[in-house]
Order: sequence, then C-alpha cells, then structure tokens
Amino acid sequence: MADNLPDHIPSLDLADFRSGDPTRKAKFVQELGDAYQSIGFVALKNHGLNDEQTKELYHDVQEFFQLPDPTKQAYENPALAGQRGYISKGKEHAKGRNTGDLKEFYHVGQEVLDENDPVKNDYPANIWPAEVPRFAQSTMKAYRTLEAAGKDVLRAIALYLELPENYFDDKVKNGNSILRPIHYFPIENPEEVPADAVRAAEHGDINLITLLMGASADGLQVKRRDGQWISITALPDQIVVNVGDMLQRLTNGVLKSTIHRVVNPPREKMNTPRYSIPFFMHPRSEMSLAALPHLVTADNPKKEADITAGEFLNERLIELGLKKK
Repeated sequence: MADNLPDHIPSLDLADFRSGDPTRKAKFVQELGDAYQSIGFVALKNHGLNDEQTKELYHDVQEFFQLPDPTKQAYENPALAGQRGYISKGKEHAKGRNTGDLKEFYHVGQEVLDENDPVKNDYPANIWPAEVPRFAQSTMKAYRTLEAAGKDVLRAIALYLELPENYFDDKVKNGNSILRPIHYFPIENPEEVPADAVRAAEHGDINLITLLMGASADGLQVKRRDGQWISITALPDQIVVNVGDMLQRLTNGVLKSTIHRVVNPPREKMNTPRYSIPFFMHPRSEMSLAALPHLVTADNPKKEADITAGEFLNERLIELGLKKK
C-alpha cells in the first residue's frame, strides 16, 4: 500500500472509529494508516461539525476579513510571533522562500480551563475583534469540535502504530493547537503582485495533524512521491486531515507529511476570494518528538535528531518569517 501512487485521497468515516463495532473500527484504523503511509491525506466525514455551525463560523470569519485593513491591523501583535490574533497580508512565507503568500489570517489558540495545569501560563490570551461579537463563540466552538475529532484520529494512528490507543491523549491535552481562519483575498490587478506570489506556496505543516475545513474550493494540491501534483477534492460534509511534520518526525518517516500548496486561480478569477479554516493540532510543548524506538530499524534508520515540540515549533516560526531570531 505504501508503494502506490494514488490519484485521489481516500474518503473515511469517523463514525466507523467511534461506532463501538470492533470490525468497523479496525477497518478505519487500517485504511487511515495505509493512506498516511502513501499520500498523507484523507477526507473525513462525521467529524462533528454540522451545517448550521459551519455556516455561522464562515459568516463571522467573512465579516471580520471584510473590515478595513487598519481596523483588522488593530488586532495584530507582532510580539506574539503570529500565535494569536490577526496576521496581515503577505506576512507569512513558505520555508525557503522570501515572497509572502497571498493571504491574511487569524489565529485562535488554546483556552486552558484547568487552573492547576501549569501550561495555562505558557499561552498568550486570545485576541477577539470587537467588531464581530460572535467571533469568539463560533471559532472556539469549531476549535473544540475539531480538537475532539483530532484526538480520535490520533487514537486511530496510535493503534495503527501498535501503540496503546490513548498514547497521545496526555500529550495533546491542553495542547498548543491553533485554529486559523484564512482569507485568500481577491487580487484586482494580478500584474501588481510579485510574479512568484501564490496563495500558499508548497509546504509541509508543522504540527501532528491538520484538520482542514474548506478544502473543496479550487486550489489545494498535494505532491505525490513521484513529484506529480494532484488536486484535492472533498465533499461539503468532509474535512481533510493530513499528517504534519511533527508526526512524521515522531514516526521516523513511516507516516508522511506530504508537501501541499494552494495555487492561484486562473487570471480571470484572481479577483474572487477563497476561505479555508485549518485546525493545526499541536501537542504540549514538552512532548518529545524523538523517533519512536520500534520504528527505528536496520531498514529505516533514525532520520532526525531528538527535539521537543516546542523547540521544533520555534524553529519553524523563524523559518516562516513570523518570528525573529
């Protein structure tokens, strides 16, 4: 399975894993693991988000991004290295590039309710736009729903890797996860942007897994191991869930953090907006990303030096241009 070159990403049903039926659960685990060894992406339904919740979320997100730039920039705090609040147009670029992506976005982070968890002091407070009163409620509701789905996906991954099902539970409890509503803004005059500027240049995600809403709009592509780009298609009731660099590192490359990008639309459609909302599932910063011992073998020698999740995140924020050295 890991040697094949799929021309699409598999569709899975999280209800199979949550069903309590051992056969359905085992089938889900196997199909998820096979997909993550080959293409690194799946489309997932029954993730917990309903149509009404999704509609309200997109309404609030669009309402914010339609505000004037100076109003939005009041919610940008460069001292936070892009970890909370608004990040303005062109600020982020892919690793290894200098040209900023054609997007603006907003970061909503973990709200730790347990007063006794020391990690509560590590996270900056969320920043909420006063002009969109429902923004906090709708984004945090989506955050919790996607976090719950992500925990179940990680449980399935643990079983596939022959680890205890709850292996990741304590590592992602109050983890440093981020919900990122993105606005790929309209370009009225394409000739005025840099020739190499794209909506999101090719990159791998930093985190353990990403759960993405809004992948059905044109533009999202993933890179197969033979170098060919294939377009992602997801039905309206599906989210796309992919492996991030942290999980690839932890599994010594057994699970694939596949390079992906968001390409520009045809020139005549550059003046149309695109929205997507990824949830980047991070563990607690102290989690070790050292390769799991049973995945280091003679045929698959250790690929990366030991590092914690927090150290790795810090490295990547510098590489993305969000944090100064």
